[in-house]
Amino acid sequence: MNPAKDAAWDIRIERLEGGYGSRRIIKGMDATFPGGAITAILGESGGGKTTLLRILLGLTPPFSGRIFMGGRDIFSLTPSQFRRIRRRFGVLFQDGALLGALTLAENVALPLTEHTKLSRKVLRNAALRTLELVGLEQFADFYPSELSGGMRKRAGLARAIVTEPPLLFCDEPTSGLDPITSAQMDQLLLDMKKHYPSMTTVVITHDLGSVRHIADHVLVIGDGRAAFSGSKEELYASPDPYLRSFLDREAQEERRMTAPPLDESVRAALAEWLNQ
Repeated sequence: MNPAKDAAWDIRIERLEGGYGSRRIIKGMDATFPGGAITAILGESGGGKTTLLRILLGLTPPFSGRIFMGGRDIFSLTPSQFRRIRRRFGVLFQDGALLGALTLAENVALPLTEHTKLSRKVLRNAALRTLELVGLEQFADFYPSELSGGMRKRAGLARAIVTEPPLLFCDEPTSGLDPITSAQMDQLLLDMKKHYPSMTTVVITHDLGSVRHIADHVLVIGDGRAAFSGSKEELYASPDPYLRSFLDREAQEERRMTAPPLDESVRAALAEWLNQ
């Protein structure tokens, strides 16, 4: 079936297996990301978040299983059919992935420049309109090196949504940002949800504050499987010990820091050395 043009695309994962070479990282995963919602994906480092994202984007072939996007089994498509589906993806990479030789406007317009024959005026107007959505229209003619990390991520988000895609994938959108800029990025994602209510957003993150703020739905990956897939409210109400280990992590880290980092003999030796 063909998903309706204005309908929100859901993502359904069935018995997915994947990894690299002989190493199996995703192990029989089942999960559903509801259409028009923001799904946050949590998990331990090396637990499969990036592998799952690469499979969803078609960058890494799975070992087995199926993924449905907007009702279509993407692994049953021919290469040309999948390329057409992938054109409907917006992707915000972890570092923004802007091209240093292009201005912000040129970076944002790049998906349209590469795949359409629109005039320069139309391309620039599309870029300016999208930069306005992320609050960067006045920096349209700046180069990435002239901007802060947070501004580059916002520009990366603008490029990801310039085609108004039904699916938006974000890889660690708040990684490396200070708390204020992280909160601004979270708010931008919420603004995108309001502006494009049928856009389905998938966010890979380790930022629990961001999850609390933006997520409608959460997938927690544990040992390559879906340790949890459901609403944010259901996650925070769960008594499961593995899930609590994520949700209570901040308190655990605070408790670990109550002990002195060095014993007194080491401190005394350091004090003697520093005073020489």
